[in-house]
Amino acid sequence: MTPAAAGSRTLFPVILAGPSGAGKTTIRDRLLAEAGSPGFHFSVSMTTRAPRAGERDGVDYRFVSRSRFEALVDSGAMLEYATVHGARYGTPRDNLDRARAAGAHLLLDIDVQGARQVWEAVAEVLSIFIVPPTAERIARQLRARGSESPEQLRRRLANARSELEAAAEFDRLVVNDRIEDAVAEVSALVEKGLVRDRRLGAAERRYVKRIIGELDAV
Repeated sequence: MTPAAAGSRTLFPVILAGPSGAGKTTIRDRLLAEAGSPGFHFSVSMTTRAPRAGERDGVDYRFVSRSRFEALVDSGAMLEYATVHGARYGTPRDNLDRARAAGAHLLLDIDVQGARQVWEAVAEVLSIFIVPPTAERIARQLRARGSESPEQLRRRLANARSELEAAAEFDRLVVNDRIEDAVAEVSALVEKGLVRDRRLGAAERRYVKRIIGELDAV
C-alpha cells in the first residue's frame, strides 16, 4: 500500500501511542480540533462490546456483532485488532480510505500491540511515542481515577512500564511537559513528513530509560 496524496501533500497514517497518563488522548483531541494543515481524521475503532450510555455509533466506536468482526478479520479487512476483557477491538482498513477521501492524515490513538500490526499492514506510517516528563505524572494520573483497586493500579503501572520498554520501536519521541508544546511538536513532525528509520536516537532512549527507572521506584 502506498500513501495517497492530496494535491502536493502526501497523506499517511499517524500513530500516537504511549503509557496511560502520558496525555496522548488530550494531544489527539487538540490536533483534531485545530483547523487547517496538516489536517487529521480520527480513526474510530470497531468493537463487539455493547454501547455504553451516551456513546454513539460511528463517533465513539463502530459497534458490530462478533460474527461481523471475525468476518472482517478473516477477510483481511482489519489493520489491527485485539481482545480486551472478552470484547474485540480493532481498526478497519476502510478508515484509511475515509481519511484520504477527506484529504487528511488518519490519526490513530492505539497501543503498542496495535502499532506493530499497523506497521506490518501499511508501508508508510509515522509513529510517535508520547511520554510525560516524569514517571510520577503517570502514577498520579492513574491514582486520580480513584476507581482501581491496589491490584488494578499495580497492573496498570506494569502495563505502562511495558509500553515504555517498546518506545524504541517508534519513529519519534515527544515529551508532553506542556500540552501546547507537545501538540505543536506532533504537528511539526507530521508537516515534515515520513520518518523511515524507525528507531529512537541515543538521547531519546536514555530519556525513556530514566522514566522507566522512576516508574520502578513509584
